Amino acid sequence: MKKFDCPLCIEDGGICLVRTKQYRIVAPREPEFLGLIRVIWNEHVVEMTDLEISPRNDFMRAVYFVEDSVRQVMNPDKINLASLGNAVPHLHWHIIPRWLDDSYFPLPIWGQRQREISSEKVSQRRSDEQLLIRHIQEQQLEG
Repeated sequence: MKKFDCPLCIEDGGICLVRTKQYRIVAPREPEFLGLIRVIWNEHVVEMTDLEISPRNDFMRAVYFVEDSVRQVMNPDKINLASLGNAVPHLHWHIIPRWLDDSYFPLPIWGQRQREISSEKVSQRRSDEQLLIRHIQEQQLEG
């Protein structure tokens, strides 16, 4: 079921890296948050407990796969996993690499900017993000 006014029912929510019958993995390509990846349930569902146990487990395996991929490829100091749904009530997870020197650390990425980061670090993280995208696209995920 799709909801006609839900942005994640209408569009992919970014560049689709992997699509299964249950979910998709997208790179939203937000230049300020390099390496941010979303795992989005394809059907219009709001809460994790709206899913049966088996599909819920498949979905979380995808989230954990992305978390592990981000850790391996981008080597962040921390990973934030977020599933809010307040602004867009469609089941999705944000997998967010965090560095001690990122613009918002230690606040959430939706908080107030704390600092600027060097262009060299931005360039390196942009390059790493491309490697991450390729790594995710090369995987054969089921679900």
